Amino acid sequence: MRNSHEPNFADRQNASNKAKQALLKKARAKDPTKDPKFAERQEARRLAAIAREAHLAERKAERQAEKERKAKEKAEAEAAQIAAEQAEKERLEAEAIAAEEAKIALAAAQKAERDRRYAARKARR
Repeated sequence: MRNSHEPNFADRQNASNKAKQALLKKARAKDPTKDPKFAERQEARRLAAIAREAHLAERKAERQAEKERKAKEKAEAEAAQIAAEQAEKERLEAEAIAAEEAKIALAAAQKAERDRRYAARKARR
């Protein structure tokens, strides 16, 4: 046979409210603040958080120091590169000047030789 009583909305709502009240009562009974070791756990958590913050601050300082060290190394490398480029430029300029002077000296020597031959030819006549 069928159940003569089918739950209506009010019955379902009452059952839901009773279940919620039972859960609240159970949760209040298990309140962690009533636990005798609660304060110890809270203190341990607080100390762990302090240690974690100190470690994070230390890591941040290390990363900043590493970043500054790398920036300094990069600046030194760039300065060395610039100095090397400047030295190379000066060397090339000195070589160009020396080559030009050698060219002028060769031209002067050739002219002197030409003049000597010309003077010798004139002297033979």
